[in-house]
Amino acid sequence: MSTERLFSLKNPWFVYSVVGVAAIALIAGLIGFVWVPYRQGNQTIAGLWDAICRAAGVPVATQGENDRGGKVVRASEVIVTPQMLSSDSLSIGRGATLAMRCTMCHGARGMSGADTPNLAGQYSEAIYKQLRDFKSGHRKSELMAPHVRDLSDQDMRDLSAYYAYLPRVAPPPDLAEQMKAPAIVQVGSPMRNIAPCVSCHGGSDYKNTSPLLEGASASYIREQLQAFANGTRSNDIHGQMRNIARQMTPEEIETVARYYSRR
Repeated sequence: MSTERLFSLKNPWFVYSVVGVAAIALIAGLIGFVWVPYRQGNQTIAGLWDAICRAAGVPVATQGENDRGGKVVRASEVIVTPQMLSSDSLSIGRGATLAMRCTMCHGARGMSGADTPNLAGQYSEAIYKQLRDFKSGHRKSELMAPHVRDLSDQDMRDLSAYYAYLPRVAPPPDLAEQMKAPAIVQVGSPMRNIAPCVSCHGGSDYKNTSPLLEGASASYIREQLQAFANGTRSNDIHGQMRNIARQMTPEEIETVARYYSRR
């Protein structure tokens, strides 16, 4: 019987076991953190470190960090709290007058007949943030830029109050209806760091400045998710939507767009 100590470098079986386990761990890490992210066709990987961060679920391209091509992207300059926006009758009345210039795209009562957002019943915080982002250039739009250029901060508050005052496009889903939602909407995909849509956009929870999606145009939702995924839209604070949309497959984007448009 050998008297060689088990945990000793002089024991060849111990050495072979350690080397074998280390090799397996290295290969598994390379497959999971490098090869798999690069093999996902819907992903745009900026480099090796980007691939590792995505596989580990670490948010990338957050506010103030480098985004595509090393360009510094600021998501937004808006910090919104529920108390900062007024919904009194005077503000709503001023907003109704200002909204007359918005009817061509967003409808006479905030109900769009085109592939533009329905604003009736939308959260005032969400509308205010988007108007501010359009004006500051944090969100790009050739159509919206001329319309917001001359709006004062009070104008944007009044417009937000008016549209929030209007009846909602579609009522929020009850629990039974929510349980019928597609998996990507209801539970997301935790293994790919995709939160469920309802956790921010209503259903089970709501985050400040996150818009309601019920009744929105499928074309509009699809376009915005694709813009978040490819980085052409970047006014989501801390890159929340960009990190989610980049992980979504084209089929999941289509599922989300069609689900909310049918509501």
